[in-house]
This record gives sequence, C-alpha cells and structure tokens, in this order.
Amino acid sequence: MLAKRIIPCLDCDLQVPHGRVVKGVEFKQIRYAGEPVELATRYYEDGADEIVFLDITASHERRKTMADVIKATTENVFVPICVGGGIRKPEDYVNMLRAGADKCSTNTAAIHNPDLINQASKVVGSQACVIGIDAKRRYVEDPKENEDKIIIETKEGYCWFDCSIYGGREFTGVDAIAWAMECQERGAGEILLTSMDRDGTKDGYDLDLTRTMSENLDIPVIASGGVGNPEHIYEAFIKGKADAALAASIFHFNEYPVYVVKEYLKEKGVEVRV
Repeated sequence: MLAKRIIPCLDCDLQVPHGRVVKGVEFKQIRYAGEPVELATRYYEDGADEIVFLDITASHERRKTMADVIKATTENVFVPICVGGGIRKPEDYVNMLRAGADKCSTNTAAIHNPDLINQASKVVGSQACVIGIDAKRRYVEDPKENEDKIIIETKEGYCWFDCSIYGGREFTGVDAIAWAMECQERGAGEILLTSMDRDGTKDGYDLDLTRTMSENLDIPVIASGGVGNPEHIYEAFIKGKADAALAASIFHFNEYPVYVVKEYLKEKGVEVRV
C-alpha cells in the first residue's frame, strides 16, 4: 500500500516583503497565520510529506516574489513543494521548477485553455502537473433534467459540483468530476480538490465529493477544504478514498501538529511515513 500523504497548505499574500500566510473561511474572512518560509520549515521538521504554496495575489510581478520564497524555503526544506497561483503557460512551470518547486498547480488558466495541460505535461512531465479544482455543490430536484452533469445522491439531496475560478470569485458551470476526468486524459498527474462549501469551516471534508472524484480517476486525489481534527483526515482516506489530505488551519494555529495527526492515523491502521 502506498503511504497516505499529509500536506500543509500555505495561502500566500505576496503584497508584502517576504510574503505572509493567511487563512479564510469559504474563501473569505481572511486572517494572518505567519511567514511562509518559517511555517514551511516548521512543517518539514514536524514530518510533512509535501508542502503546497498557493499565491492568492497572483500576478506577473508577484510570481518573482513567489520564486524567491521557494528558493529560500528549499534551502532547509527537503520534501516536495507544489506551487499554485498565476501558473498560466509552460514557461511558468519551468521557472517555478528552476526555483526549487517539484510541481505546479493551475486552475483558472487550465479551464480557460485546456491545451495548457497537454503542453505542460510534455514539457515538465505529468508528475509536475497538478490541477486545482475548487468545487461547489449545486443541488437539483430531478437528476433527469441535468443529464449533462454527473449527479450524485447525498444525505442533503441530489447535486453536482460546479468549478470556480479566480480564487472562488467566479463560477463556470463546468462539472468538476467530468473536468477532472478530462484533465487526466490530457496528462495531469494529480488533482488538488477543494470543497468550497467546507473550506475553513472545520466541519470535515466533503466526503461525497472526494469519494466520487477518487472513484472516477486513476491519478491521485488530494482532499482539501474543511479539516478540523485528525479524524476528518482519517475519514478522507477511508471514506473519501483520497490519496493525500491537505490542511491549513489546524497546522497554522498549532491545534494539531503534523506529527500528532500522523500518530493518530498510524494508531488507526493507516499507512503513513513517520
């Protein structure tokens, strides 16, 4: 069995020197959590398997700042680094990998230009191409009236999942499950799946979303959005069938350090690296 991965996520505001890490609730209500290099170093020392940096203020100018942050981080952090935000063309992947990243995640640019996935996977390899999907539930009365969507039945009713772009500020009407399947065909190596309904709520991952995505793909799925305690991460692996679990708040504010989460999972019989 492949070991399940625990991945701290750093949402980076790069409008200040050296950047700062922030955390929100349902992509809003932002609060300060620390400096990216310091937090990444702490998580590496605590046993994180990977670290994700998301540039929430992505622009051409700030991409240089993110490259500097990655370079500074990798001086003392020796686990895979994934960078997202502002990745719009194959050269952006190359530049971030040159700065020390191992993978790049893109969302908006891939939806606008799906060929980017094909192009980037050929340039840097599928293993370096992560597709971020920020999905929100859309409930329907009658599944037969929405045959163009992948409808699932949940305790709350029938629903499909709508892809958002621009950091959750705009919805596309693109079915998240179908889009992930297309991304896999185009050469994506992994899906970073965030439930917008659960983001920052600490109510647990959207297990219906995570499980449906995992069952429809052959590539790894990273569960994101809603973790409040180690049990939620356990559920993402067992009920959601995720390959990795991403979290922010419980790590940033030291509620459950990475090593505490891993000890809990190991006691529950989940294969993790310790």
